Amino acid sequence: MATRAHLEFERDIVELQEQMEKLLENADDKGIDVSDELRVLRRKLEVLKEETFRNLTPLEKVQVARHPRRPYTLDYVERLFTDWIELKGDRGFRDDGAVVAGWGRLEGRSVMVIGQQKGRNMKENLWRNFGSPHPEGYRKALRFMRQAEKFRRPVITFIDTPGAYPGVGAEERGQAEAIARNLREMAALRVPTLSAVIGEGGSGGALALGVTNRILMMEHAIYSVISPEGCAAILWRTAEERDKAARALKITSRDLLERGIVEEVVPEPQGGAHSDWDEAAENLREALVRNLGELEALEPQELVRQRQAKFEAMGEWEGKE
Repeated sequence: MATRAHLEFERDIVELQEQMEKLLENADDKGIDVSDELRVLRRKLEVLKEETFRNLTPLEKVQVARHPRRPYTLDYVERLFTDWIELKGDRGFRDDGAVVAGWGRLEGRSVMVIGQQKGRNMKENLWRNFGSPHPEGYRKALRFMRQAEKFRRPVITFIDTPGAYPGVGAEERGQAEAIARNLREMAALRVPTLSAVIGEGGSGGALALGVTNRILMMEHAIYSVISPEGCAAILWRTAEERDKAARALKITSRDLLERGIVEEVVPEPQGGAHSDWDEAAENLREALVRNLGELEALEPQELVRQRQAKFEAMGEWEGKE
């Protein structure tokens, strides 16, 4: 029986799951009926998951958003879209594995899908750069957003990155310019645009795919200008204060919904999206289809006006009269 990857606060959940699996194995070996025992354990497991994930701290939410078994962009693509055709390259430098893009159908609608992608093992992470795009990744994304606009098709983006790659090469090739251009161009796209924060939405690297008409956010995802560790290192000169930073940053889905940054929180299965990819995808499908249908009823100029007004209204200012 393989040991599951788990977080510290999930230990009791994992131990109970392994207990159930061991009970089933013994029942198969000995040919005995354990249905009553399993029923009791399943009920106990559901209660334990509900209690554990209902009371997560902001820092624990960060850990869930980074969970190694959490579904990534291509996992959602596989479950949500049909007729998927992946497109590659920025026509300027190279293809960036940290950004995936392609055409697909959502409930029969032809849409452009763009998202950040992490890897499951070291080989994949080296190709995906741990989900941190280079400037060519953002230029690739913009290339296909423009293609979608040309063919009058909606754009759906999936946000899941610790941030844009900060290496020397990326800076030399214009990382800041690539992100800034995406912000400007996305604000003016004349087609419906939707984004879903599915895991870790970090810094400008996330925002470069997030200037959309509506932002959906998975229940245990995070969205922030900086990581809690980075914030703690700057303000308190030590990453040990990351819990304090996570609370102050207001990075959870509920915090952001209350502040009008995101339009909707998509519920996750009990135990988080990593516990049931299919249920997480179905919840997201319903939200995407419903919001896309509402946006498709708007004229192009109204889509642009609404998008720009939304971002202009964010934030609060205090000034002297």
